[in-house]
Amino acid sequence: MNAEKSSEIRNAFAAVLLIIFCQLLFLRVSGQEKDTIVPIKKSAPELLQKLKINTFNGKGFNFFEDKFSGHWAGFDIGLNSLLNTEYPGYESKFMDISVMQSYAFQLNIFQYSVGLQSTRNNLGLVTGVGFQMQDYRLSDSITLTKNINGIVQPKEFHLGDHQKSLLSVYSVIVPVLVEYQIPLNNYRNRFYISAGMFFGYRIGSYTKIKYRTDHTEKLKITGNYALSDFRHGIAFRTGYRWINVFAMYELSGLFEEKLGPELHPFTFGVTLVRF
Repeated sequence: MNAEKSSEIRNAFAAVLLIIFCQLLFLRVSGQEKDTIVPIKKSAPELLQKLKINTFNGKGFNFFEDKFSGHWAGFDIGLNSLLNTEYPGYESKFMDISVMQSYAFQLNIFQYSVGLQSTRNNLGLVTGVGFQMQDYRLSDSITLTKNINGIVQPKEFHLGDHQKSLLSVYSVIVPVLVEYQIPLNNYRNRFYISAGMFFGYRIGSYTKIKYRTDHTEKLKITGNYALSDFRHGIAFRTGYRWINVFAMYELSGLFEEKLGPELHPFTFGVTLVRF
């Protein structure tokens, strides 16, 4: 009797061991199957650029964790105009420029962005450095000079046929902008809008006269022409993907106070290349 009970106990114990062995074997195989997953060696932006926001359920992942990056660095091209013009003490409006022939070029080579949110990255401050060239196409027979008191004056000339007259100003620009971004459709595509102030310093200027006698001639005269050295104004930028536009209005005048007419440059255009 005792022998039969001992045999039953041994059989039960063996069955329990068999069950435990099978369970351990199953867990081992399952673990090996999970370990066969190959990690994708790509950066977060590469993985997320095709993420559809309208299907994102927001559980366990925050795609706003990347650092805020603004929109300043790049190459801009545009046109110049002069607003709020007054000519006290002058007989003619000699700075009545041709807007469609007054070009602006701006190379923004450095950018620094600071996010203003702790859990998101779509609001921040943007600053940097840019170099700007502004051309003002004057009347064909008018250039600029200064009298003995340093006051800018128009000067008529006739050197040949097909005359063209130009005033060019070179400046260093530093913006201080607040930018807000709205993701559209996926992670990378963001509509942005920024506004703020800009500050500039004139590093050079000249007048250029182009005319033709037997062949094309150019007369370039460097000078300050009573132009303002320090500039400041309001800047605005907006865009989405490859469509980007900008506008800049100078609160400071083009010329020094009481040394020329009161003119406020307004520059607008598009960003051709973003860095």
